This record gives sequence, structure tokens and C-alpha cells, in this order.
Amino acid sequence: MADITRRLGWRHLRGAPTTHIRHHRSGRLVHDGPGLSFWYRSLTAALSEVPVDDRELAMTFHARTSDFQDVAVQATVTYRISDPAIAAARLDFSIDPDTGVWRGAPLEQLATLLTETAQQHALDVLARTPLSAALVDGVAAVRERITSGLAAEPRLPATGIEVVAVRVVALRPEPEVERALRTPAREQIQQEADRATYERRAVAVERERAIAENELASQIELARREEQLVEQRGTNARREAEEHAAADAVRAGAEAARTVRLAEAEARAAREVGRARAETQAAWLRVHAEVDVATLHALTGTRLAENLPRIESVTVSPDVLTGLLAKLGGGSDGERGASA
Repeated sequence: MADITRRLGWRHLRGAPTTHIRHHRSGRLVHDGPGLSFWYRSLTAALSEVPVDDRELAMTFHARTSDFQDVAVQATVTYRISDPAIAAARLDFSIDPDTGVWRGAPLEQLATLLTETAQQHALDVLARTPLSAALVDGVAAVRERITSGLAAEPRLPATGIEVVAVRVVALRPEPEVERALRTPAREQIQQEADRATYERRAVAVERERAIAENELASQIELARREEQLVEQRGTNARREAEEHAAADAVRAGAEAARTVRLAEAEARAAREVGRARAETQAAWLRVHAEVDVATLHALTGTRLAENLPRIESVTVSPDVLTGLLAKLGGGSDGERGASA
């Protein structure tokens, strides 16, 4: 909107660089261009303000596909007024000379024109497309068709409008249909998720089985090695027992041989001792055989005295002494008679 100020019955207009100002006075064009600034009288001035910047027009409309499904199309058309003079002549861009406000609604007329034109081309392409194809490739198809349709529309250049770009944001079916269409995909995704879960569980079970088999193989190998160890220990024990038995046998044989040798030596010694004693006894007997009886009696008494226990005192009665002397006297006489 132009900036208008009042001074002593005159009006001063200051436009923006993005607006094209046209000033007519008495049917004659006085000022024409963007970003103008000038003085004028409100009673004699006819002013038009045409925006020349790029403008975004968002539109939403409904269309029906070939399988009779309703879809909502969201699109945005970027346009600008390339010929302000033609646009001002075809549409009411006049402004109030006192306030600078548009007398009409030219931008709404442009929006209606662009929306209906774009909607016409979108409906035409969607009416020949089933819903599934429209949801897959409909955005690009609708955008191309609206772009080509607006470019070929003769009324837009005749109005001084140039379409800069067309964007189709989305094609949406009804909520119930959209949920129904999402169901197979969700089911497939869920199936894929379940399959991935089952595969992960299968892999986990396989890994657990492999781990269990490895543990079992380890236990079997450990048991086998323990068996080998027990067998080796038994073999070692048997060898040790055999070695001990052999050593004991050798030791016993040595002890037996030593005992035999000792016994033989003792026997030889005993024989030698016996022989020596026999010889001594024989010599003793020979010596005693050659000695007279009195000497033998004396030796006998001496030997008896040696073998008797120790006698501290002896009491001899007269009867014992008389009998002993008698025996001694008798014995002496007998010895003398025998000797005679």
C-alpha cells in the first residue's frame, strides 16, 4: 500500500520499489513506474498501484480419480505481474487518493483465476488416473499438467500475469481410504519386522546351539583328557609298583643271600667252635684220665667250690665232723690199699 501524506490540500504519494504506480490526471497518464514519489491533488488524480513482486498463492482443492475416490490436492503457484499497464487496464488496481487503499480486490480476482485454472488442469489429469497411481506418481503428473496448462492459458498473458513456478505439495485421499491403504503396507512392514525378529531369534538359537555344542565338545575333550590322565596315572602307579616290587625283590634277595651267607658263616664258626671245644674237651678228658683220683677229687671240690654260692659262715657240729673224718679216714685207707 502506498504511503500518502497530506499538506495544505495537496497529497504526496511515495511508492515502494515492488509496486508499479500509474497516475492519470484528466485522462492523461502523468506518472508511470515503480517506486515513484510525487505530489497530486486528490480531486483530479486517478491512481493505480500494481504489485510487481513475486507472490505465492497457496491453493487446496478436491478432485476425483478414475476409480471415484476423492483426493485433496495441495499446491502453490508462484506468479508475478509482468505487464502492470495491461493488468491495471484489465483489473481494478485503483487506490483511494486519500488513503492509498485499493478500491477493489484485484489480488483475490487473480487468486481465483489462477486457482480455477490450475484446478481445471489437475481435475483433468486426475480423472484419468486411478487412486493407487495418483498416490505414487500423481504429484509429478499434476505439477507438469498445471505448469503446462497455465503456460498455455491465453487469459493470463492477456491480463499481464506470468507464472514463475508451480509446486504440488501433496495428494491426500480421504482419511478412511488412507488408513485402508496404509493397512497392507503396515501389515507387510509388520511381517518384515516379524520375519526379522524370527530370523534374529533363529540366529540367536543357532548361536546358542553352537555355543552349547562347543561347551559339550569342550567337556567331552576334557573328559577324554581326564580319562587319559587317569590311565596315565594308573600306568605310572603300576610302573611304580612294579619298580617297587622289583626293588623289594632285589632287596629281599640281597637280604636272603646275606642271611644265608651269615648263616653259613655262623655254621662254619659253630663247627669250628664245636671242633675246638671237642678238641679241648678231649684234651681235658685225656688230661683228667692221666690224673689220679685224689687229684680229681680235689679238682671236683675246687670246681664245686667255684660254683657254690658265697658262704659267710659255716657251723660244724661234732657229729658232722666225726662222720666226715671217718669218711676221710676210710677213704684214705682204701686208697692206700688200692694203691698197694
